[in-house]
Amino acid sequence: MKFNVSSKAFYNAAAAVSKVINSKNALAILDNFLLTLDGDTFTITGSDAENALTARLEVAGAKGSGSLCLGARRLVELLKELPDQGVEVDVNEDTLEVQLSYSAGHYSFVGLPGDQYPAFAVAGDDRPISFSVATEQIITGLDNTMFAVSTDEYRQIMQGVLLDIAPESITFVATDTRKLVRYTDRRTAPGVQGQCVLPFKSSTIIKNVFAKEETLDITMSARSAVIESANFTFQCAFLNGTYPDYNRVMPRNNTLVLTVDRLALLNAVRRVGIFVEVEGGLEKFRITPETILLKANDNNLCTSAREQVPCSFTGSELTIGFSASFLTEILTTIKGSDVVVNLGDAGRPGVFRPAEEPENTELLMLLMPMTVGEF
Repeated sequence: MKFNVSSKAFYNAAAAVSKVINSKNALAILDNFLLTLDGDTFTITGSDAENALTARLEVAGAKGSGSLCLGARRLVELLKELPDQGVEVDVNEDTLEVQLSYSAGHYSFVGLPGDQYPAFAVAGDDRPISFSVATEQIITGLDNTMFAVSTDEYRQIMQGVLLDIAPESITFVATDTRKLVRYTDRRTAPGVQGQCVLPFKSSTIIKNVFAKEETLDITMSARSAVIESANFTFQCAFLNGTYPDYNRVMPRNNTLVLTVDRLALLNAVRRVGIFVEVEGGLEKFRITPETILLKANDNNLCTSAREQVPCSFTGSELTIGFSASFLTEILTTIKGSDVVVNLGDAGRPGVFRPAEEPENTELLMLLMPMTVGEF
């Protein structure tokens, strides 16, 4: 088989698909791409045994059809260095020798039979659900939640992002038990109901690979999903288990409301956070109706820091502690000029949200407090 294709388009597709391939694979065949030509459509598939990603390209001058496996790393490295121009790919179907050439160069590879590549298969489901959604909405949901995914290997179900799909909305949730994020998007009405937990790797692939696609067609079964756009198809397996009831942990009686300039608070938290103890990372806050006093100290190194930030607070005075690194993540992820924090007392979690957010969306971030001994 033979065809012509743009080197840039070939590289972009191959680089995207390579994101699903592990650096080390139990099966050596998974170090390869599966390359297939069918008419004028050329596909590149990569897999890690649990997920499979396929990119589609339209090619010119196609002759013949078939498939073969080709080493992914070397092909991507070569395509990255090629000038942006047309390349010719010629495959000897008997020897599986691949000739890739352009005006100033010629490169040879030897492939493996395409039928050696394992098929991606999951347990069937008699009642899958299907819906379409704007890609921007899925990526926004993942952007707002992925930082809160747990890295604790003993809480495997929390090592991913929960998608709670209702007929009128999609809710994204992530938690590591110390912080929790819930983002609800009502701009799309899926018209179906279901729930799944996307592993962190799958979420990253969706963010990186589908960023320039307009619409995603999603078909979900009990254990996996097929996510398809104009140029890519992604088959991914879910995490198994029961996700905690995230609505139960939301505090109901946080009646004290703090409003503060987000960037002013973020920059102060970063500066004062340089002086927190390495173990724990406690940063202390004394909140009054008009100011927040931030304080941190490391007694082992005899260092300390304090800074004031203007604010508006409905209470008289509250002293509370938070992890400097977790608070930085939350204030970085939230967008907009002001952030609103609902507080109860020093032992209750704070609920952070943007003062203004796009219509039909709601973002809530919960952060557990830390014990403050002396201020």
